[in-house]
Amino acid sequence: MIKHSYLVWVVALVLGWGADFLFWGKPVGISLPIYLTACLLGGGLVLLASGIKPALKSLWLVALFFFFAIISSIRLEPLTLGLGIAGAFISLGLLAVTYRGGGWASYRLSDYFRQALTLVVSIISLPIEFYRQTRPDTSWARRIPIKGVLRGVLIALPVLVIFLALLSAGDVYFGEKVNDAFHQVFGIHVPEQLLRLVIILAVTYALSGVILHAGLKSDDGELVNPGKPLVRRFLGFTEAAVIMGSISLLFLVFVIFQFRYFFGGQALIDLGDYTYSEYARSGFNELISVAFLSLLVIIGLGSLTQREASWQKRVYSGLSVGIALLVIVILVSAYQRLMLAISWHGFSRLRLYPNVFLIWVGVLFVAVIVLEVLRRERHFALAMLLAAFGFAITLSILNVDAAIARHNSYVFNEERPDINVNYLTTLSTDAIPGLVQAFNDPGLSEFRRTGVGAALKCYLQSSWYKDYDWYTWRGFSYSRRAAVNALNQVAPSLQGYQVNEPQYRGQNYEVTTPDGKISYPCDQHSPRYRLVPELLPGTGGRPPTIAPPPTQSPLPKTGGG
Repeated sequence: MIKHSYLVWVVALVLGWGADFLFWGKPVGISLPIYLTACLLGGGLVLLASGIKPALKSLWLVALFFFFAIISSIRLEPLTLGLGIAGAFISLGLLAVTYRGGGWASYRLSDYFRQALTLVVSIISLPIEFYRQTRPDTSWARRIPIKGVLRGVLIALPVLVIFLALLSAGDVYFGEKVNDAFHQVFGIHVPEQLLRLVIILAVTYALSGVILHAGLKSDDGELVNPGKPLVRRFLGFTEAAVIMGSISLLFLVFVIFQFRYFFGGQALIDLGDYTYSEYARSGFNELISVAFLSLLVIIGLGSLTQREASWQKRVYSGLSVGIALLVIVILVSAYQRLMLAISWHGFSRLRLYPNVFLIWVGVLFVAVIVLEVLRRERHFALAMLLAAFGFAITLSILNVDAAIARHNSYVFNEERPDINVNYLTTLSTDAIPGLVQAFNDPGLSEFRRTGVGAALKCYLQSSWYKDYDWYTWRGFSYSRRAAVNALNQVAPSLQGYQVNEPQYRGQNYEVTTPDGKISYPCDQHSPRYRLVPELLPGTGGRPPTIAPPPTQSPLPKTGGG
């Protein structure tokens, strides 16, 4: 029972205002881990003040949360940043639904989905229900229709706002007068402030629901029942054995028939049968699909198949293990194809992501084999969750864009000695310290050093670098700060590169090497649109106006790298 009801509303309201203060018009940075930590501490304060303590097993989620929260402030590579934010929210969500019970590690897949749905329902309904149970005595005001007045105001307010907005848009002069009147009386810009107020109240309401769910409905003992099957097992053992045996036989024939293809590798390509790209792409997605479908078959049939006799359990486990082992062989093939493409073309995000992903899928299938042998099929869902977390943690520690920058700056092939400068300029700020290190390395060839320098010169023209001083502490990111320091260090050495500024919308800067022979376009780093226009004086939150290009651009095309 929540003893201090007022504390729920006060903490939730403070956190709702904090969301507006930290995030409105600000880039994602250190503000995110600060805010999520404040939510964790605020919710914990309310629950502990009511004597509601967390289960010890749930505290592991706190450690996981802090890792992902910190990652979100030191990495800016898109997938790593997204996984960091998602990991932090998922950890907090799991903590909210298992705060008192601590049984998250024993959940089936259905339990995870059911608890997620229950949390959503609690966010919608629990604050109202809790208020009705704890509202103060208002008998002194029974003769005054306060409730009716408040309900009327709440209903009329959005209606008036809609009509006011339509009338203001229908007459520019009227709209300006309304805006000026509100600005003179209240000192606010009406649409923006109303939107911010709505967001604050929505966040307050949602967070109060999460806190109440953690305190009142997070005892998950009823869900954790190892002896209770997910659904009634209706599939006979014979039918399941035929299905599993057929799949195993098909996989075995496929592996034997394609043995040379699986492990031919470099020799197969040297014979001229495939190019590197063709070999890497050939059937890669299909093989990954086979792996996931196999996992679904193992988990699905395991939940539906009747296995009463001990020999039936042993046979079924043997078939499941056989399928998993054959899938691991297929994954090795897919991994080999990817490594051949990397050795020729170098790293890219779309090659590095699957590279790490395949490793964790392989780990997942090894876990499936172990759990099947130990008859712990219930923990398949936990294995999948931990594999997903492992993938996100690995990308965070690896630093994807930095690894790409380091690898592609040094990778060398006699048949392909060039460096893809255009791709390097599309990476996040995570890559810049590695590029600067490669540029300053005397062991790097002059040709590659020139290409890396062109990429760094492009970054010097980027909007985030030129506007870095406009970032407040709420938008601070270690990645940006390290990149700015590295660029400031190397800037004097890049003065020989010539910058060709764009004249029309849609064009990017181009950088010409000191010898004047090669020009590289600075992809995705046009400074015409500032990253945080609302922080710049005199812009009113609007990007600068750029003239549209003519029908035929007079600028000649320059060569690429």
